[in-house]
Amino acid sequence: MDNKEKTIILIVDDNPTNLQILFDYLEKAGFKILVAPNGERAVRQLEKIVPDIILLDIMMPGIDGYETCRRIKENEAMKDIPVIFMSALSDTFDKIRGFEAGAVDYVTKPFQQEEVLARINAHLTIRRQKKQLSELNSKLYESNITKDKFFSVIAHDLKNAFFPLFSYPDLLTRAIDKEDYGNVRKYAGNIKEHIENAYKLMENLLNWSRVQIGTMDFRPQEVHLYKVGLRCVALLAESANQKEISLSYTIDRDIRVYADPDMTDTILRNLISNAVKFTDNRGRVTVSARSFNDEVEISVSDTGIGISKENLPKLFRIDQVFKKEGTAGERGTGLGLILCREFVEKNKGKILVESELGKGTTFRFTLPGNLSRQ
Repeated sequence: MDNKEKTIILIVDDNPTNLQILFDYLEKAGFKILVAPNGERAVRQLEKIVPDIILLDIMMPGIDGYETCRRIKENEAMKDIPVIFMSALSDTFDKIRGFEAGAVDYVTKPFQQEEVLARINAHLTIRRQKKQLSELNSKLYESNITKDKFFSVIAHDLKNAFFPLFSYPDLLTRAIDKEDYGNVRKYAGNIKEHIENAYKLMENLLNWSRVQIGTMDFRPQEVHLYKVGLRCVALLAESANQKEISLSYTIDRDIRVYADPDMTDTILRNLISNAVKFTDNRGRVTVSARSFNDEVEISVSDTGIGISKENLPKLFRIDQVFKKEGTAGERGTGLGLILCREFVEKNKGKILVESELGKGTTFRFTLPGNLSRQ
């Protein structure tokens, strides 16, 4: 069996001879062995160390093996540990009692050491396979959630992003025929805004899907944070100006990080875009950074509508996507923040959020400083 040196077996028996025989044999087979002379000691020992399997005698002073097994199975942290009963009681009735108490197997004394080892290996294999199955089920559940979200975005959000564009050709044609150039400029601006929003949505969707299937390029290198941030601010300046939002940028020119430049750009762009989206007219958005130890902490703060405590835990979760209209009716999918978390963690950073309803929100994330790349 693989990894026997990591496998712990607890033997519970009031007979010192049986304990010694099993201890010597199983230790020689490569297992780590714990022993307890009675049920009370076994239960106390389980509070400190959780073994991979338990060999449990039935006839013991104090609480017998049946009661010991029941107590083990009542404990959430111990209930999945396989218990093999060892007893001279060979009647069918006694075996049934053992299985009803929660045992997975039954060895009749006097036992053959080879048989005990074979049963141990069999149940350890079953336990390992159950654990693997549970992990696969969890991954399958997450994959289904991801798939459902992906199709939801395609079927609903992406459609909604393009739908308003269908009305503009007629509006533009009528405005041009009337030589109403004020409305022509207005409609052209609206078309530009809808196209930009649709492009941002598709870009986030494609990046997110690449992350899920493992095809996203990851090329960490020295990144001049000031230049990346300045480019993001410039891209979003028009959106901020439309709402008369003060967009303040205070990142030092000398700050550099060791990260993937495209991911860094995506993180900043999404966070600044969100801040503008959820800030009222004449509000304020501030982008700043500071170096400490081997990290750089970047902050994006706003004086916007804030997020309730109940909704904060939903921000970075695909199974509880939090969507809310911006202060000017802007729409989103919630994918941007999920993508931010994926990219921050991919670059060995952390992201957190602080918010208060009616007062604003601050997102902070860290990236490795350029000197920490080794």
